[in-house]
Amino acid sequence: MAALTGVEASTATVVHQRPALMQDLEWRPSRWTSAKLAAQSDPVQQVTFSFYTDQLFRVVVDYDRERTDGLTDVDMADAISQTYGEPVKPAAKQTAAATMSIDNDSGTPIRRWEGADYAVALYRSSYATTFRMIVSSPRLDALARTAAAQSLRLDARESAAARDRAAEERSR
Repeated sequence: MAALTGVEASTATVVHQRPALMQDLEWRPSRWTSAKLAAQSDPVQQVTFSFYTDQLFRVVVDYDRERTDGLTDVDMADAISQTYGEPVKPAAKQTAAATMSIDNDSGTPIRRWEGADYAVALYRSSYATTFRMIVSSPRLDALARTAAAQSLRLDARESAAARDRAAEERSR
């Protein structure tokens, strides 16, 4: 991915190290192309590539507010439908356990597209007039969600054990 984006792989942020390595790599098109060209033609402000054990499982595309100004939800959905086909019917509300913070933080869902090996969701930010599109691999996304939940449990368990050891030391 680093070769395609011009971003060094070493700049990837480690999200979790165990039970599986999960990393995010951010890319801003304006850093790759000339700022003048990007400002004129590309509505993308930032792309975040998320990896689960070195496999791309999610791409989050944040669109620049100024470059999408005036576009409606229908305009954006129609543009994405050109690539992914007709959106699927709205799904039932996901349970809190089934959602990651990225889903919760993305805003109001507008449309979803699904295929055998991909899921696409378009959101409008709750606090600004910006759009976000999330493209993911359902299989790898499920594995990443499980690993993230396990990592949080491991961190909580280690934190509790460290507090217990510190309390034991103080009582001596």
